[in-house]
Amino acid sequence: MHIKILAGCLLFFSLAFLSCRGRFTHPNRVIVIQPLGEFPSAQSEMVYRQLSKINPGIIVRAAIPLPAATYYPPRDRYRADSLIKYLSRFGHADTVVIGLTNKDISATKNDIKDWGVMGFGYKPGNACVVSSFRLSKANQQEQFYKVAIHELGHTQGLPHCEEKTCFMRDAEGGNPLNEENDFCPACKSFLKGKGWRLK
Repeated sequence: MHIKILAGCLLFFSLAFLSCRGRFTHPNRVIVIQPLGEFPSAQSEMVYRQLSKINPGIIVRAAIPLPAATYYPPRDRYRADSLIKYLSRFGHADTVVIGLTNKDISATKNDIKDWGVMGFGYKPGNACVVSSFRLSKANQQEQFYKVAIHELGHTQGLPHCEEKTCFMRDAEGGNPLNEENDFCPACKSFLKGKGWRLK
């Protein structure tokens, strides 16, 4: 009798352990892609394919409307800080939600109340947002991906990097994305420690 009970307990805890392990096979979080408004589904799919290379735990959700409360009428923009607060409701401790939009977004920077940005994310945190509005039309897909992994890097705790060719470089109000070609060794090592599959 005692042996059967013991065996049953061991089986229960083994299944519980495997269930938890099945959710995350490495330290990195699950990435939830959340299109906002009339964001092109083809571009969402492109982001999904690219992010799957560094983290196989990807979920793509159906598009949802941009929250009216995040709109900033004086500049015809959406507030990025309000958007990520909204998006964080859809995640939990083991997920990072990345919002995708083609609308202009902005955030407060130092003493500037409304600073236009390409992306914005908690550092660290569970939400970020990326916009295609300020990107080059010639190579928008490549630039969009660079902004996406930059903001995801912030959610993992990475600050801006001084290396001019690093994906974590601060745009400083411009668009230096064509000069960025990879994470620098320090940023790459940090993200590998978080479970990112980087070469």
